[in-house]
Order: sequence, then C-alpha cells, then structure tokens
Amino acid sequence: MTIYNLYIFDKLGTLLYYGEWNRLKQSGITKDEEAKLMYGMLFSIKSFVSKVSPVEPREGFLYYKTNKYALHYLEVPSGLKFVLNTDNTSTGIREFLQNVYTKIWVEYVVRNPLWTLGTPVTSDIFKTKLDEFVKQSPLYGSKII
Repeated sequence: MTIYNLYIFDKLGTLLYYGEWNRLKQSGITKDEEAKLMYGMLFSIKSFVSKVSPVEPREGFLYYKTNKYALHYLEVPSGLKFVLNTDNTSTGIREFLQNVYTKIWVEYVVRNPLWTLGTPVTSDIFKTKLDEFVKQSPLYGSKII
C-alpha cells in the first residue's frame, strides 16, 4: 500500500497544509492552482453525492477510486477537510485520517499558541510528527505503478 499525498483544507477552502511522500507524477501546475482545483472538485463531488443519492447519505462523500489511485476524504465537525491520495488497494484509511486529525493535528497545530486559525501550518514539529506517523503506518510504502 502506498500514500501519495495529503491536503488539509479549512472550512473556507484555504489550504492549510500539503505533504507528499511517494508521489511519482506531478500535475504540471503550481501547488496553489492544484489545491484550488482539488477543493473545487471536492465541493462539486459533495454536492453531487448529496443531490443524487437515492437515500439520505449519512456520511456523504468518503472516497473515490480509479484504476491508478484512490482519493479518501474526511471532514471533521469544525469543517476541516483531510484529503489523502493512496494507491487503489489501500484499506483502513478512514481510521488513519481520524488519527492524523486527533493525534497529530489537534496535538501539534490546534494546541500550538503560535498558530493562527485559517493560516497555513508552518510548524516544523507538526511536519516532523506527521511524517513520522505516515512513515510508521502500514499504509506507507513504495509501489511501482
């Protein structure tokens, strides 16, 4: 299983953090443009899912899968959005994202008195702890595509 990259957006669509690990192909556009494209796509998919679902979706949009990768989505009650791209065989991603939120984000960002709500995260300790958490996960790996 392989983790490619992670986006963290606030409820207004501001990219608070971007990290990548085993991403082999770059998009060819700037990170800012890529983040706007990603957020716009998430907004559209969430709207689509809520409108066309034949039953009331309890949790709404959670992920989509292609033949090359899977995009996993977690939105917490505060509106914070975690988007993780993995290979398409990865499992247990929802729990992984919830742990990123509770064990890394809350501990090293929310409780950081130097961080201002709505601004990108620049904390080195957050980046280090997230990197350690990702690399210790059984999801982390290198897979030839």
